[in-house]
Amino acid sequence: MLDRDSERDVLERLVTGVRAGQSRVLVLRGEAGIGKTALLEHLSAAATGCRIARAAGVESEMELAFAGLHALCAPMLGRLGHLPVPQRDALNTAFGVSGGPPPDRFLVGLAVLSLLADAAEEQPLVCIVDDAQWLDRVSVQTLAFVARRLLAERVGLVFALRESGDDHELRGLPEIVIEGLVAADAGRLLDATIPALLDPRVRDRILGEADGNPLALLELPREERQIAVTGAFGPPVAMPLASRIEQGFVRQLEPFPADTRRLLLLAAAEPVGDVTLLWRAAEWFGIGPEAAAPAWSRSAPACGSAIRSSVRPLTEPRPDPSDARSIGHSPTQPTRSWTRTAGRGTAPARPTGPTRP
Repeated sequence: MLDRDSERDVLERLVTGVRAGQSRVLVLRGEAGIGKTALLEHLSAAATGCRIARAAGVESEMELAFAGLHALCAPMLGRLGHLPVPQRDALNTAFGVSGGPPPDRFLVGLAVLSLLADAAEEQPLVCIVDDAQWLDRVSVQTLAFVARRLLAERVGLVFALRESGDDHELRGLPEIVIEGLVAADAGRLLDATIPALLDPRVRDRILGEADGNPLALLELPREERQIAVTGAFGPPVAMPLASRIEQGFVRQLEPFPADTRRLLLLAAAEPVGDVTLLWRAAEWFGIGPEAAAPAWSRSAPACGSAIRSSVRPLTEPRPDPSDARSIGHSPTQPTRSWTRTAGRGTAPARPTGPTRP
């Protein structure tokens, strides 16, 4: 990891505080591709001796109340019996374990606070939430409620939030803004990405367009590799940087077989990291282990949120021009979906939509 000394120091001090019995909360805020996920991975590696709980916002789940909260708390649900009955009942209802009227949001917040504190009694706990801008509203409000009430529990709660001009539910919490790499480090990363000797004008152009964004420095040269090697110039590109990176991922994924693209989409959509659940879902859709081979044999993109945005259009059926309903319309929903149940490792629900896109 280039630079980021001050950010890494903040994260390492956060872990030290949690181990010492002091609650810590931090929001990492910055534009797409700026390195927030890499810093979260550094935090995870630095948190030796701590239990790690993870969740990631998923754009397609933003309308599903409590989806993000369930992803974070699922590994700890075996501790529900330690909670006061009203809190336990509220969380069971929120997660669909038991029926009943909509749970009291205050009780749900208290239940999550109690659950994290109980888990931290056994071992210091670091909760990592990536892509918080895509959490469902109820989940992010509940986690913000919890973050503001942590006191002396051995709990660290760290969010990664994409830069936005809009207000967000995490405002007011301690935060650091992740900015682009300084010029010298950006140049080092670009030189490592393209070992060939670049025309200085081409090199300056790529550095200027990337503006210190690490993911852009890794991905933009892919689309301009021929330009960079020959020293020629391509036409100016007016597309926003984030969109250009996303389109670069699309081009990398297009040559993959259809089942490989579906497997990558399943992996990106599975936020808990349960490999058994992933392969059960793949089997349900008729995807065998051989679908993984092309992804391993080539350099598949590693950015989860970008994969979710890039793979989905490649796995959706193209509209039929002869169908009047499809004119001027592109699908916005996945061709198949399943419902995650409250238990781990359970079979996916029956798929909806066409059997094969």
